[in-house]
Amino acid sequence: MYKFFFNLVFRRMDPEKAHHLAFRWIRLAASIPLLRTLVAAVLAPRDPALRVRALGHEMPGPFGLAAGFDKNAVGIDGLAMLGFDHVEIGTVTAQPQPGNPQPRLFRLVEDRALINRMGFNNEGSAAVAARLAARRRTATVVGVNIGKTKVVPEAEAVGDYVTSTERLARHADYFVVNVSSPNTPGLRNLQAVDQLRPLLSAVRETLDAHTSTHVPLLVKIAPDLADDDIDAVADLALELRLDGIIATNTTIGREGLLTDRAKVDAIGAGGLSGAPLKARSLDVLKRLHARTGGQLTLVSVGGVETAQDVWERILAGASLVQGYSAFIYEGPFWCRKIHKGLSARLRNAGYRSLAEAVGVTAPH
Repeated sequence: MYKFFFNLVFRRMDPEKAHHLAFRWIRLAASIPLLRTLVAAVLAPRDPALRVRALGHEMPGPFGLAAGFDKNAVGIDGLAMLGFDHVEIGTVTAQPQPGNPQPRLFRLVEDRALINRMGFNNEGSAAVAARLAARRRTATVVGVNIGKTKVVPEAEAVGDYVTSTERLARHADYFVVNVSSPNTPGLRNLQAVDQLRPLLSAVRETLDAHTSTHVPLLVKIAPDLADDDIDAVADLALELRLDGIIATNTTIGREGLLTDRAKVDAIGAGGLSGAPLKARSLDVLKRLHARTGGQLTLVSVGGVETAQDVWERILAGASLVQGYSAFIYEGPFWCRKIHKGLSARLRNAGYRSLAEAVGVTAPH
């Protein structure tokens, strides 16, 4: 039914306008208590075997929504209503910014993919912090993903991240430093270990100074890093005692696409997400697991579409898995299908809990 609706309505709309329309409907449904309860009863997970403990929190399952969908923390309850086990908001920057000129979001339907060059469009960390402070806290685990303000020079990036951390620290169940979007000039340079070390150290110190409990800190990396650089980030994460790594963000690559090359070239710059990222994201996960030896929480994202994809990431070492692009193509029943498929796979494999399955196919 949703695919028919997608082809009839959403596919004919500008992707960013379709996003805002669909998100408005989600928030409207969640604002009506009885309707929210009914929708959650149908779509949200209920299998206790899928419960996981990760990053210091109990979650009803391992599958969450990646950053980028809810940039300003306006629809957390609605997204939880649809069955996402955790919601990562952002990316949030210290200063509000409009992002890049439109159009800046494009569908590659044949590839079940998206290209975006949004450019961290958001209301800024002060506004998002105020919204989170006013929100009634629920059981939903909320991650806060922060990035660099575009107009801030690279040399002043640490101070920019610290400003956002000061404002948002008390409202996050876990915190993510995003240095891997391709749409902010110079941002990916911060993935170099000599730049990343002082940045992550400063954010960790700020989190500790502004909270009375430990807020888990993770770093989100790009799939385009060379393998040696992935190893270096993993080693740094262990050295600094980070809580985890999110792998991966979007790619600047365009290899192996089914969409006509001329159409892809006409779209221009931006990060590619969705199914074409599946293999590389899994490879990065496996490398990180081998390098860190299970000492970090690994969150796998990139090309996740089905319960089998989620199951494969868990077996390869991911404690949590996130999706985004497939949500556009699968619609509101996506989480329900994934949770039902995970329940079946867990029982068929003979495990009592998902924790028993994490990393079982990874080399030891």
